[in-house]
Amino acid sequence: MKLICLTFLVFLNLMVNAQNNFKATQIKFERVEKAYNEKWETLKKFVQAGGYGDQFSMIINAYKTEGKLEVWLKYNSAKTYSLFRTYDFCAHSGTIGPKVIEGDGQTPEGFYYINVFNPMSNFHLSLGVNYPNAVDYARTGKDRKSGGDIYIHGNCVTVGCIPLTDEKIKEVYVLGVEAKNAGQEMIPVNIYPFKMTDGNMKKYIAQFPAQASFWKSLQPGYLAFEKNKKQANISEVKGNYVVK
Repeated sequence: MKLICLTFLVFLNLMVNAQNNFKATQIKFERVEKAYNEKWETLKKFVQAGGYGDQFSMIINAYKTEGKLEVWLKYNSAKTYSLFRTYDFCAHSGTIGPKVIEGDGQTPEGFYYINVFNPMSNFHLSLGVNYPNAVDYARTGKDRKSGGDIYIHGNCVTVGCIPLTDEKIKEVYVLGVEAKNAGQEMIPVNIYPFKMTDGNMKKYIAQFPAQASFWKSLQPGYLAFEKNKKQANISEVKGNYVVK
């Protein structure tokens, strides 16, 4: 029993060190260090005032039509998230409707997560999104390219990404580093065509009937989060999202 307990403690220490090493590695980069120096002291006060503690998790919800990016946080032991900040897109690309092929200029729609922290981005700082996923590949079809390199980034320009001002991406990037450093391996990024209320669904499906089936597979994830304030269990099944 003692050996098991000691082994578990060693494992926990390794996990903590790995997490701390992520922040330590990131902050060695000049832009990340500057972002922390400029933003973290004030952000941390609001984080603590919001009851999120020193270790928190993060969800990003983005709405293309409204041009809004929401950052939701929760203290790691809490069950539900609450809205921490809302940021405006500073540019737009394409129209509503998902990205289909490489070069179409569309911003994806769907359920993703951050898979890259780029401290040396051509667009100041950037957070990569794991597009394309299985649903995206199914939509693109065989013998065509889905494209890639989708980021939330600064520099206020875009061809399919989600652009923020440099000042705003500094905040989102720092919050992402803190969440990952606290143990959150996968930070969800949910990209919606619009706030998927029943009224909006009716309105936009009338304008874009070809998207009806896909958007109806997105809406349950949106509604589940609105109701429960936590990420739904979402699977990718035969080219559609299924909420369990």
